[in-house]
Amino acid sequence: MVDEALSAGAVARRLGVAVTTLRTWHQRYGLGPSEHIPGHHRRYTRSDLVRLEIMRRLTAEGVSPAEAARWARQAPDPIANGTVAPTSIHPTGRDGGGTIPVGRAGPAARGLARAAMRLDAAAISETIAHALAVGGVVATWDGLLRPVLAGIGERHAATAGLIEVEHLVSRCVSEALAAASRAKAPTGPARILLSCADEEQHTLPLEALAAALAEAGVSYRMLGARVPVAALVEAVNRTGPAAVVLWSQTRATADPAQLSALLAAPRRPLLVLAAGPGWRADALPAGVVRPVDLAEAVSLSTAVRDALDQSRRD
Repeated sequence: MVDEALSAGAVARRLGVAVTTLRTWHQRYGLGPSEHIPGHHRRYTRSDLVRLEIMRRLTAEGVSPAEAARWARQAPDPIANGTVAPTSIHPTGRDGGGTIPVGRAGPAARGLARAAMRLDAAAISETIAHALAVGGVVATWDGLLRPVLAGIGERHAATAGLIEVEHLVSRCVSEALAAASRAKAPTGPARILLSCADEEQHTLPLEALAAALAEAGVSYRMLGARVPVAALVEAVNRTGPAAVVLWSQTRATADPAQLSALLAAPRRPLLVLAAGPGWRADALPAGVVRPVDLAEAVSLSTAVRDALDQSRRD
């Protein structure tokens, strides 16, 4: 835990609550920021954060906000007493009987995981929108969204639960990425074709790539989930993209024959990218590239778009 005082936005992300919730707790229950520097917004101290964590934990367990606030205000200052640090307080009760593991991801990811366990759509959306505005799509995907989504998958594999959490978080992520794509939608012909493999239903990574391409000024077409290979080849022949990105999440959908069909298309793209963990590197047809991450997929797509545009100008 850092020593400096924090803004409302930073506290909201650490706790996994909406900024509007913090404002309500301040206005109704007096749990507001205590550090005040003339000419600046009030900021939350470490002791403020501990009290807010008590408030968040108790309300998640079903205690009324007024009663939870009373307990939070009356609690001794653990920072001043040197008895506990804010990071030693762990959510329990209605936070889902556990936490979503996020590995070494930062405070924003831990806050997003807490909000996900509470099914707090407002806090989830606020956290994602802030990260996209501050860090961009690639940083948000790698540092915030991917760790939380992977953690939800890990918990589901271990418990067969969290289906409702996965659905809500996926919807919020999809909406945020779509908004980011619309906000920076480039003009000009679409040079990149994005598609899931046949029977592949996991689209969020492809949506992240779409938003990252829009952010980089690269136009694209999105075909989405479960695209039969015949339909994909037809789309390639009709639009003549510079690159095709074919996403596979699992080995079950990663049939290399789909890639071979793209390479044999009459209007073969300059670049075919086999994206996702489903593809086996040693099973890819010659000429297919497997990007290691989102940033490389954006870089390769941008480079081939530029090469095609340059060749047409020449």
